[in-house]
Amino acid sequence: MHNIYIFLLSEIICIMNALFSVFYFCIADELERAGKREYLRRIVAVTSFLGKQGISFRGHEEAESSGNQGNFLELMKLLEQFDPFLQIMADEARDGHVEQLAVCVRYVTAKGTVKEHFIELSSLNSFNAESITDAIERVLKSKGLNDVLCVAQTYDGASVMKGEVGGVQARFREKHPEAVYVHCYAHELNLVLCHTCRAVPEADDFFETLGNVYSFFSASMVNHQAFHDTQKQLGLENSEFVQLSKTRWECQLNSVKAVLENLTALLGCLEKVATPIVIGLLSKLSRCSSVYMLVMFKSLLSATEGFHKYLQKESVDLAQATLYKDAVLETLTLMRSSEETAEQLYKETKVICESNNISEILSGPRRKQRRMDDYAVDSTLGTRAPCDTGNQLKHHLLYPCLDRMISELSNRFSGVGEKLMKGIQACNPAADDFLSEESLNLIAAHYKIQLCKEELLVAKQFLAKKKKEGAVSDMASAYKLLDPDMFPTLSLVFQAALTIPVSSSSCERSFSALRRLHTWLRRTMGQKRLNHLAVLSIEKGILSTINTSMVIDRFAQIVKKDKKDTKSMK
Repeated sequence: MHNIYIFLLSEIICIMNALFSVFYFCIADELERAGKREYLRRIVAVTSFLGKQGISFRGHEEAESSGNQGNFLELMKLLEQFDPFLQIMADEARDGHVEQLAVCVRYVTAKGTVKEHFIELSSLNSFNAESITDAIERVLKSKGLNDVLCVAQTYDGASVMKGEVGGVQARFREKHPEAVYVHCYAHELNLVLCHTCRAVPEADDFFETLGNVYSFFSASMVNHQAFHDTQKQLGLENSEFVQLSKTRWECQLNSVKAVLENLTALLGCLEKVATPIVIGLLSKLSRCSSVYMLVMFKSLLSATEGFHKYLQKESVDLAQATLYKDAVLETLTLMRSSEETAEQLYKETKVICESNNISEILSGPRRKQRRMDDYAVDSTLGTRAPCDTGNQLKHHLLYPCLDRMISELSNRFSGVGEKLMKGIQACNPAADDFLSEESLNLIAAHYKIQLCKEELLVAKQFLAKKKKEGAVSDMASAYKLLDPDMFPTLSLVFQAALTIPVSSSSCERSFSALRRLHTWLRRTMGQKRLNHLAVLSIEKGILSTINTSMVIDRFAQIVKKDKKDTKSMK
């Protein structure tokens, strides 16, 4: 925590360096006076505020005659009503279109709290394994973290990242052999749905239709207003459709729910328009099979929704995430073997179809399917057998989707290796082999920790008592009870297990801040300033704890050093 605190101080000072570069030496002597510290106290406060909110510093026109000199100067003007202040001019630099690499760290504090922090936004000259690895190493070295033991690394599943020979994870392990690779669990969960849709053509067509529905009503204000008018006429609450995302599991569920809840208004609105696109959408949505997939995917995605939200947490640990994954897998397996699930889904579908006048039997002549006995094909022939009855819907839609999801969940989420995973599970109080000496030695040996047998025996008695009292619920709570003086080696094992990341969600969230900071009005911003502002914006929770006096003291030292260096050069 102390290192992150000092790191944020450095980021604020870097911003101040850029702001004060024009008149460094004009205020150097003034810093010696206690009264002038008040000027910098206000400047630090304004810098922290703008960085926290992700707001631009400079204005379009900053001359004295300008009516709006930019956020920084205007805020300083506001403070002028109460106290004297210094007027500051900010410089600017050119910025090109480059790839950005967000680097975050995860660690366990002395109090047993798991923390994830963004440390730098680095530009990439090329998107290959060598460049990415070098960028990561450069960031760690610049922050003084290159000598710290790195227990794990997590990225998405791109080949350039996960490659076992020339990928980033393989290159990184050449210098950090203990750093096991974990494929981001949140990314893995999204791949479950992606691969399910690829394996079941009807599911792929279904989500494509949902995407077309969103595009039709969001691209046109006329269509959008017509939909809201229809909702109002039917007495429904005003709600919107949700855009689909290939990387966010929650968007798929929200989109399904939005269409299902507004199906009556949706069909009613489409019936009033006679364009070819609308006729196609109406034809697809007015099928029993489409309604069935709405109900089916709402049920299947809801079963995994909690797991998706858990993976977004900062404090998530690998052992608990694996147990939750197994619970989801068992739930889907039970749904696959239960006839009651299929019957319930069909009953809900029938009720919705009846309320919207959707026929359960496909009307009209069916195209005769060509016989292709002597041919090998790898794509659809343009027609599929219709699914209208409960039995057909179950065998052609529900079971294939469930089978694929079960298969994907079974084959994924196991990136650290069987032995190390067994050791991590032994640190989880919910596991059957909790504190098993044989299992714990597997993780201890990987990180070169000499686990004391007698220490483990004492810990078993101690934690067993605490578990009965309800004080031990997960790995983090168990670690907090392990005093490092009483259990020095066992606490190290637990610390390593807690530090191993589960997902790279913190890095993904940092790019949301990048969109707020790097707007089209701020494209001339240099990479260094962009990085410093990103740190202030992303780590804004710590900004309120920054000691302003420490910032001013360090800044004064920098000014003195620069002044001294300049004089020596003369």
